[in-house]
Amino acid sequence: MARGLNKILIIGNITADPEIKTAASGTNIANFTVATNESRKNQSGEYEDYAEFHRCVAFGRTADVLNDYTHKGSKVYIEGRIQTRSWEGDDGVKKYSTEIVTNQLLLLDSKSDGQAKPAYSAPAQPAAPRAAAEPVQDDLPF
Repeated sequence: MARGLNKILIIGNITADPEIKTAASGTNIANFTVATNESRKNQSGEYEDYAEFHRCVAFGRTADVLNDYTHKGSKVYIEGRIQTRSWEGDDGVKKYSTEIVTNQLLLLDSKSDGQAKPAYSAPAQPAAPRAAAEPVQDDLPF
């Protein structure tokens, strides 16, 4: 029998600057929220906009990229998995939180917004050196 699949893909906007914390191990952790929007017809046939808010967490280099290159309003592509955590609150009641653990991040803001942002997915392998005769293309559209 095949294993289950826990995968989520989201394109949306960060609702506030990411909160960065450092674990005891020294790994950075970013907590942030992404809003996704959609339009739906209401009962009178008119379109209404709806927003859904997704709690997200990222670790290590991905957390660093979020801290360095994103801010409130940044458009991002998030790929990850859904995780539910539980803990006991100060009042003794068990509490739950469902969040997206970010595995891949792609920054979607354009250069025209005045703040050029690089795309980031996973740590890249070192590039092979270019041949001396190969022309360099500086006019790439991205």
